[in-house]
Amino acid sequence: MIDKINIRVYGCVVKERKVLTLFEEYAGEPLVKFPGGGLEYGEGTLECLHREFDEELNVKIDCIEHFYTQEDFLVSRFRENEQLLTIYYLVNIVDEKEFLILDPCIEKTEWMDIDTPDNPFPLPIDKIVFDKLKEKFL
Repeated sequence: MIDKINIRVYGCVVKERKVLTLFEEYAGEPLVKFPGGGLEYGEGTLECLHREFDEELNVKIDCIEHFYTQEDFLVSRFRENEQLLTIYYLVNIVDEKEFLILDPCIEKTEWMDIDTPDNPFPLPIDKIVFDKLKEKFL
């Protein structure tokens, strides 16, 4: 039975036809994901995104535009009682010299080529977003 909702906010940083991705393990499963995370009570989506980039990667960002909001019902892969709602923005990193992985869960970052034939994302909404990035940056 669904009795919780988890709102997630992510940033897509694209430069030179590459998108910034994070590699981390969650609940014993390796993940490739976009930077970002969970919305906290009393926080707006853009505040959340700024906080997550600061906490994860030690960088300030500029939000360019809203990119995608999940449209279909989705149950969390990790908590069967939790519904997910994910929101994605296109963002720029203000000063990449400040870039430093601060979150111990993040194993590495990688600038992934948008033109790669395979979709490297295991989570269903991230897959949709990656495909939409390919379309936008043709």
